[in-house]
Parts: sequence; structure tokens; C-alpha cells
Amino acid sequence: MEQTLAYLREILSNYTESHKDGKQIYEHLQGYTGNENEFIRNLSQKDIQFLNTILPEEIKYALNEQDEKRAKELNSVYEQLI
Repeated sequence: MEQTLAYLREILSNYTESHKDGKQIYEHLQGYTGNENEFIRNLSQKDIQFLNTILPEEIKYALNEQDEKRAKELNSVYEQLI
């Protein structure tokens, strides 16, 4: 799994209990072996909307923690969604 998708899966793990959409995307990533672009192309509109909701806050959190690599990788996903 690409590092970008690994970061995405990690943040989604925080949303599996309280958000059905987060759990669904997380489970899809569990066995995923493709690349980031392919994964994003296969997302439903509902999945994209969910990620567009959580990613800005997660990117902000990564920057506050001075984890620039994580912020960059998550931002890469976010940019492809919009």
C-alpha cells in the first residue's frame, strides 16, 4: 500500500465507530493494493463528500503536530478530490 493511502487509512480508523461512511472507506482500504489515483477514481460521491469533510481538519492537525510529511500526503488526496 502506498504511504499516502496508509496515512488515509490511519486517519479513517478514527471514524469507523461513529461514521458509517468512514468505516466503509476504511474497510475498502484494508486489502487495497492499487495506487492512490486508482483508489480515488473509484470512490463514490458520498465517499468523496465524507473525505472532503474530514481531510481539512486532519491536514490542519498534522501541521499543528509538525508532521509535514503526513500533511503533504493527505493534502495530495484532498487536492484530487476537489
